[in-house]
Amino acid sequence: MKKIYWRPQRISRAQLLLITLLALGGLLAVEAVPREVKQRFYKEKTGAARLAKRAFDEIKAEKLKRTPVLDAEADPAGSGLIGSLMSAVTTNIGHLPSKQTSVNPNFAAVAVHLLKRAGVEQDDVVAVGASGSFPAINVAVYAALQTLGARPVIISSASGSQWGANEPDFLWIDIERLLFNRGIFGFCSVAASRGGIDDRALGLSREGRKLLDLAIARNGLHAIQVKSYEESVERRMAIYDEQAGDAEITAYINIGGGTTSVGTRVGKRMFRPGLNRTAPRGASEIDSVMTRFVRDGVPVIHLVKINQLAERYGLPLQPITMPAIGQGKIFRREEYNLWLAGGVLAAIVIVLFLFIRRDIGFRLMRTSREDRRAKPPEPMV
Repeated sequence: MKKIYWRPQRISRAQLLLITLLALGGLLAVEAVPREVKQRFYKEKTGAARLAKRAFDEIKAEKLKRTPVLDAEADPAGSGLIGSLMSAVTTNIGHLPSKQTSVNPNFAAVAVHLLKRAGVEQDDVVAVGASGSFPAINVAVYAALQTLGARPVIISSASGSQWGANEPDFLWIDIERLLFNRGIFGFCSVAASRGGIDDRALGLSREGRKLLDLAIARNGLHAIQVKSYEESVERRMAIYDEQAGDAEITAYINIGGGTTSVGTRVGKRMFRPGLNRTAPRGASEIDSVMTRFVRDGVPVIHLVKINQLAERYGLPLQPITMPAIGQGKIFRREEYNLWLAGGVLAAIVIVLFLFIRRDIGFRLMRTSREDRRAKPPEPMV
């Protein structure tokens, strides 16, 4: 006959405590030991960031030739990409913390990310509206476009807001020409306007407007000279169409708050920073380059509210030193180690099986005096 041995019918508190400690220890281990995973298009992102840093270095070297001492308070990172508080070609108020945050070559990785989300591939035509307000972001976008092998059609505004590229002899269109001539980028603007109110720099002095016109001429750009806001929008759209030729425009990038590009301050606030595939409610009533593109089904990348974008993609705010290439969750993200989590789960399942379905737990945990004094269970027939 088979022998039947006595075994406990319930799990003891000591066994439950052991299982609980095992589960908690496993949970803490999984939380404490995440793994870093490269984001998609890591190679392109790092390549674009390196190219942007190379451009930053060229700009700084040129800036130091013109201004031997940089403003350490306004430009703590010593980038040479922060302009003046005021000048004859300054169009409007600028937010210095945003300008300081923008001086980060890793924004080129953000531009790559947004362009890829918009579906941009090699040789695709991308329309760009740049301004002098955020020269560092302009550089980041150019670096991303070149790295991806896109074909940009760029229209720039010569003027800029406070702390931007607002020095009359070193405007954004001068900077991009410098980078083009030195072989950093293989393209530059095809046309430029004065920028500012109605894209005609209304509100600037006659001297300021003359300085902008001279800058456009010395850089050999087609000057967008219009008599109204509406005419400026029409002219910009015509230039984009002419330059694209038979190719479709895959995406439009707006950098800063160019009036005709965003549709005045109202339009600038309506579109969210980053990628916009549809126009927000009410934006379609505002005529602008952005609303026209999005109405035609062209994705719009809106690069404003730089601090907000930096926080979204894990970039530092107002860095006091130039950030290293590859810093930020735009390059890598932390996620749970699935192998470790699976191992912990397997260990818990095995222990539960041994403690509940077998008497191993009872044998291991039999440490009380009563258990030590007790004789082994006798077989029952």
